[in-house]
Amino acid sequence: MLKPRRKLRIETERLTLRPPEHGDFRQWTALRRDSRDFLTPWEPTWAPDHLSRKSFTNRVYWAQRAISQGNAMPLFLIRRADLRLVGAITLDNIRRGPAQAGTTGYWTGLEFARQGYMGEAIAAVVNYAFTELDLSRIEAGCLPENLPSRHLLEKSGYKYEGVAQSYLQIDGRWRNHVLFANLRHDRRGKTDAG
Repeated sequence: MLKPRRKLRIETERLTLRPPEHGDFRQWTALRRDSRDFLTPWEPTWAPDHLSRKSFTNRVYWAQRAISQGNAMPLFLIRRADLRLVGAITLDNIRRGPAQAGTTGYWTGLEFARQGYMGEAIAAVVNYAFTELDLSRIEAGCLPENLPSRHLLEKSGYKYEGVAQSYLQIDGRWRNHVLFANLRHDRRGKTDAG
């Protein structure tokens, strides 16, 4: 007999991080639509049906499958004060065995940008990945000119590791990305003295 699975939910000071649900469609569509100009310079080109109900339904089913298979953890950021959708964060490409690693990706709606929500979410996801999932390495990448994202990663304990050439197609073009990693037992830059 299978043990009932605990519902994935992570609480921070102001947010509940949980998988997307079918009932989130209207909030998600409105936030993405209202933030389109803010988000599209940093994201892969949106499909023509990106904001459709069918596309969102597929996103919900993908999230459920990914979580049950243990290869990704897509989460919406819900502000507890008013149950508003703030953005999303995904721990994706979870690799087991010798790697014990995953990759973070995230977005925040324009209305909620630069208010510390994503910093809270990243800290919670990294902690969950290290303590609950027993991962050793969390990676992230962003466009070199995306200074707010670079600063957020650095503030969240990620360290610069290099540049990946033509890493992802962003806004219709292959783009270089700066790569960062957060290690569970990070000794980079530390000495045994002191």
